[in-house]
Amino acid sequence: MMTIRTRLLAAALLSLAAAAPALAQDKGLENPRSTAFHQTLAGKKVVFLPLSMGFDLTEGWAAKMRKQAERLDYSFEIRDPAWSTDAGTRALSALITEKPDLIVVHNPDIQSYARLLKQAQAAGIKIVQINLESNTTTDSYVGADWTEIGVQAAEAVVERCGAGKGVSTKVAIDTGVPTAASDVFQLDGIYRVLDAHPEIEVVSQQATEYNPEKARSIMETVLQQHPDLCGAIGIWDNQDTGTASAIQQAGKGGQVFLVTSGGGNMVGCENVEKGLFNLYISYDVPLQGDILNAEIARLLMTESPAGEVKSLYFNPLTQITKDNVNQRTCWTLEDLK
Repeated sequence: MMTIRTRLLAAALLSLAAAAPALAQDKGLENPRSTAFHQTLAGKKVVFLPLSMGFDLTEGWAAKMRKQAERLDYSFEIRDPAWSTDAGTRALSALITEKPDLIVVHNPDIQSYARLLKQAQAAGIKIVQINLESNTTTDSYVGADWTEIGVQAAEAVVERCGAGKGVSTKVAIDTGVPTAASDVFQLDGIYRVLDAHPEIEVVSQQATEYNPEKARSIMETVLQQHPDLCGAIGIWDNQDTGTASAIQQAGKGGQVFLVTSGGGNMVGCENVEKGLFNLYISYDVPLQGDILNAEIARLLMTESPAGEVKSLYFNPLTQITKDNVNQRTCWTLEDLK
């Protein structure tokens, strides 16, 4: 004879058994937004036109873009001009004829691609500019605010080399390519600060063409002419390894306060740990890659014609010093693949 508890258990089991077919038939609800998202992006064509492949910034962005393209089933190609503006111009001209859905452009300077970018937009190709702007405004720009970097770099140098603070008030500035966005806009930011501090004396301002050996040679000469140099501002961490080397070889590592900027890769952070860079302003390539991917997806989905709606986003900057450098603020290419 069944107890009350046994009867209740049996009733519960019978109820579950009766419900089982209904549960098996419940396959959920299609999300039309997910379906539309994937169907719209599948089969699209995206092409990346960098300055060159083979260095941390472009390899990092490409790794991020490639992963999203694989996930969302659209094609992703790279046309590498290998630091040649002429080759980049030819590649962009060819792409206008090919008509991919979207081109991601890393401009060598503010003028070289300006006319071609207008032509690409007129041909219906959407354009995202990454980290280096052109005079031509396109569908989107994602990257550093070079004016902000210049302001932060100059403020740090003034704090270290202002009147009565350092061995002198002398400062050197190393640029990259004088017509690049990173130079023209960053210099504007630098001089916005320095003009308010006339005690700071800029004793050298020279272009390195992004070449660390040229940067090293320039700094060696500057230190010979101004052994009491207090501060130095560089445009890019890869070139500024040469500047740092000259400072260290001259025995001025504790005297010259070196500020640089870059994508936040592990090598740059290690140079901070070693004391080669005193302040490293990171524009965070992994973050830029995520924002870039979001812009690519948004532009591929929108029905607005190329060039009709223009947007930009200056991503946050991180100041890295010996006091705060850690694994979370730095990355390797393997992290992004």
